[in-house]
Formats: sequence, C-alpha cells, structure tokens
Amino acid sequence: IYQISRSDFGVVLGQYKSLRGVVKEALEELEKEVTEEKVAPKKKTAEEEAAKIMEEAPITKVVAVILKHAVEGKASDVHIEPSYDRLRVRFRVDGVLYTSLFLPLSIHPAVVSRIKILSNLKIDETRIPQDGRFRTTIEEREIDFRVSTFPTASGEKVALRLLDPTASLKVPTDLGLIGRNLEIMMEGLSSPWGMILITGPTGSGKSTTLYALLNVLNRDEVNIVSLEDPVEYLVKGVNQSQIRPEIGYTFSTGLRHILRQDPDIIMVGEVRDNETAGLAIHASLTGHIVLSSLHTNDAVGIIPRLIDMEVEPFLLPPSLNLMVAQRLIKRLCQDCKKEVTAPKRAEEIIDRELGKLPADLKKNLKWKKPYKIWQIVGCKKCAHKGTKGRVAIFEIFKMSAQLEKIVIEEPTDSRIRAETQRQGMVTLLQDGILKVLDGTISLEEVLQAVKEEEPVIEFVPAAAMKPAEAAKLSIIPEAAALPELAGLE
Repeated sequence: IYQISRSDFGVVLGQYKSLRGVVKEALEELEKEVTEEKVAPKKKTAEEEAAKIMEEAPITKVVAVILKHAVEGKASDVHIEPSYDRLRVRFRVDGVLYTSLFLPLSIHPAVVSRIKILSNLKIDETRIPQDGRFRTTIEEREIDFRVSTFPTASGEKVALRLLDPTASLKVPTDLGLIGRNLEIMMEGLSSPWGMILITGPTGSGKSTTLYALLNVLNRDEVNIVSLEDPVEYLVKGVNQSQIRPEIGYTFSTGLRHILRQDPDIIMVGEVRDNETAGLAIHASLTGHIVLSSLHTNDAVGIIPRLIDMEVEPFLLPPSLNLMVAQRLIKRLCQDCKKEVTAPKRAEEIIDRELGKLPADLKKNLKWKKPYKIWQIVGCKKCAHKGTKGRVAIFEIFKMSAQLEKIVIEEPTDSRIRAETQRQGMVTLLQDGILKVLDGTISLEEVLQAVKEEEPVIEFVPAAAMKPAEAAKLSIIPEAAALPELAGLE
C-alpha cells in the first residue's frame, strides 16, 4: 500500500484536466481580476491597455493551453472564430474541422492581441488581413505556427497552421505506396537525372511525399538543395531554403542561384508560374534530379498543364521521369472498424475497377466475391470518429517512347490517358479499392476523394452527429495543463 499527501494527489489530478476545464479556470480567474479592476478604475491609453491585457496570466494561459492541446491532438490547423454571441475554437484533425470549445466573446480582443504579439503583427490594425509566424516549445518540441488574421463582420478571425520541423520523416511505404506504384516510384528515383512531379489539391499530402522521396535520396555523396514555402520539416543533410516573396526571393530567383551551388538533387516546393516551370525543366535537362509539385486534377493533366505554362513540348520527354497524383484518405480505426458484405452497387464498382487492372496484377488478387469491406464505426480510442490518421492513394505513370511521340504530336488528355492505360497505370480509384479490400480505408471515403461515384453505403459515424451531440465528445486527448508554456512568455 502506497500513501501520498493531499497536495501530491492534487498535483497528479491536475495532470488530467481537460481543455475545457483548464480554460474554464482561466476564465474564472480573468473574471475575478476584471471585477477587481472595476472597483478602482484608472484611465489608460490604448497602448497601456494592450500591454496590460498581454500581461494577464489568464489570457496567456488560455492561448497557451489551446496551442498545447492542438499539438497533442495532432491538429494541423487551429481556427479562432468570433460570432455575434461567442468565440469558437476549432481544430482540424485528419483533414476535418472539429469544434473544440466555445469562449466568451468578451475575451476575443485579448486572445487575438496575444497571438498578434507572438507573431509580431500590428495589434491596432484590424481592418486588413495580416500574416505572421512564431515558434514555441511544446512538450520539448519546437513547433512553428503560421498565423493569418482576417477581418470578418463579427471581428478578426485567426487561423494558425501548425508545423513541426522536428517530426520524423516518412518513407514511401509509410505514405501508402504499395505494389506496382512503389516499384515505379523506386525505379524513377534511381534515375541519375530528370523530374518527378507530384500533383493533387491543397492538403493532399504532396509536401509529405516530397520529403519522403528526399529521405530516400539523401546520402553523403549527393548535394541536395531545396526551395520551400515554408520549410515544414528539417532534414539533416539537406540544404533547405525558405523563399521570401516580400523581398523578391521567389522560387524562380532561388532556382537560378541553386544551379550555382553544384546541386545533384533539387527540390522545389511548388511550380507556381511559367518562369519557375521553365527553370525547373532546364535544371532536369542539365543532369539534376528535380522534385516538385503542381496543381492539376490527376497525373494525366501534368503534361498539358506544363504546356499551358509555356514549356515547349519537345522539352518534356527528355526532362520528365514520373508523373504522380495523390489524395489523402482517412485511415480506418483498426480497433472498431466493422466488416460487412459489400452491397450490390459497391460490388459492381469493385468488380469494374478490378477488371481494369493489368493482367499480371489481376491474377495475384486474393479477394473473391462476395467482397468484404469495412465501415466506419467509432470508439473511445479514435475519439468516436471511426478513423485514426490518414493514408494516401496514388496513380503514377512514366515517360515512354509512345508517350514521347504523343507529347510532340498531339498532347491531349485523351491520348495521354490511353497511353497510361497501355502502361498499366493503377488509377487513384483502383489504388483506393485495393486499400479498401485490405481493410485500410472505407469505400465511401475513396469515392468521395476521387469524385467518381455517389456514396453506396448509408451509415452515421460519430463525426456526423448533430453539433449538440458532437460537442459532448472530446476530440482532443486529455493532457496536463501547464500554467504557461516555454517559449510563450
């Protein structure tokens, strides 16, 4: 039998307070101090008032605890949104926004001012958007926050993007690259020069994939230089540079200077304009491996998009190695997913797509009718969402002699797509269905991501509950509440 004192028990108990509990204590403390201030009012200038607000421990604590819980809950973004009667705080986890808590509208100016001071933004400027960033230490990790303020009818909205530069780098298999797609990717990375372009919508994991490829290529005998906006992960052995458009340091200007740095491998965060596209193609033609991303709907659209960016078609065949498209899909919680027999419509979709796979892949399939698929359920381990983390689905094709001829003669989407089919490209939908049958993701999520079909199974996961019901769920894990976080003082 072990005994402890009442004070020690209180310390241990305090480590398990919820986000709402900690914030509630801070608000009660703030209310008490405001009441005391009203008893003996003093005239202050706006600057003095702002300085006093920032010195208030409760407001500092509210902001610090929100950021801490966002990091511990693996949120990618934090949204602080005023409305006519209250202040809403939401976290984006695995691509979905969840309401974390509501705060009194009265503390909105103080919360925004605290974040502005951390980000070195103008406190008194509320009429126009502002962008900034700051770094703080949470759980012994250096976390970067990109801050954007935006004026709304109800007041300034604040969005914070969380970046953990010290996060462990992934390898291609961690992302969801399997089978033929993995073989093609590794073959493309073994080429001594050429360009690998990754496409997909915002938030589809392109940057994470680029870092994973850099992780494969990173060796002592090569010089790797990257241009990024922003630097999301710190990679040992890679010379990483962040562009700063406000001082004229853009992707295109950076690329010109990179070529004087004797690089073997160049990573450009994104091809955003015609000049950057031309310089990236030139770099790949002069003996460099170039990794970058582009915005198109699918891998087939990469070549027409580059031509639209005024890249001469005859330059593309010798410079392009691989064209990759990807989407992020929520990974099923392995503790609560439910196995069911695929309904008729789902079975038709699965049958159709498996039938289009290359012959060598079809003969090795282990799934037979009736197909078994998995539904989202929800449990305590996944915060009743039914999903934990995300995995990517891919489609990849390479430059070939036939494709080279098409690009020079008539590079239309239809002709390029026909060539990818001849190559045996596994499409986004097909890769998704293979992961569905393997129990990794749900069919509904795949169909929604590739926008091929309407959902074929009706179910109501916890994440789709009414707001009043969903608010009762704790999306962010319970964590220790610290009075202040290192780096925020």
